[in-house]
Amino acid sequence: MKSRLVNEANGQRTFVVVLDPGEEAFSALTSFAVDQKIGSASLTAIGAFQRAIVGWFDLESKSYRKIPVEQQCEVLSAIGDVATGDDGKPSLHVHTVLGLSDGTTRGGHLLEGTVLPTLEITVVEAPAHLRRRKRAELGVALIDLGA
Repeated sequence: MKSRLVNEANGQRTFVVVLDPGEEAFSALTSFAVDQKIGSASLTAIGAFQRAIVGWFDLESKSYRKIPVEQQCEVLSAIGDVATGDDGKPSLHVHTVLGLSDGTTRGGHLLEGTVLPTLEITVVEAPAHLRRRKRAELGVALIDLGA
């Protein structure tokens, strides 16, 4: 992983992060957020994965149904945010649309993605920190604007 701070003004930092072949995207981005002490940010990304797992959140079971993508795929779109979780650490929430070789797509929550050949991410930090809290009735952690 390589990164560069490309702008810093009024308590807001903007980074460009480039992941290398073989890196696992979700864990690498989480590590980056921890290392940079990012408590609130938005992110966008494009690139490609060798394979990935996306998820569809099932409210009834309060868990993600895993959708494996066992082929080279284009990251057509990835958008998400970073907020501080209940454990005090950065918590990522990323949605993605993956393009397959036949022109079809798969999409959902990004759970895993092995980069090939690259993933280029822009991370824009917010000057105020956001909190993500577990909502027991839903089984998922959501941003709590009142925290």
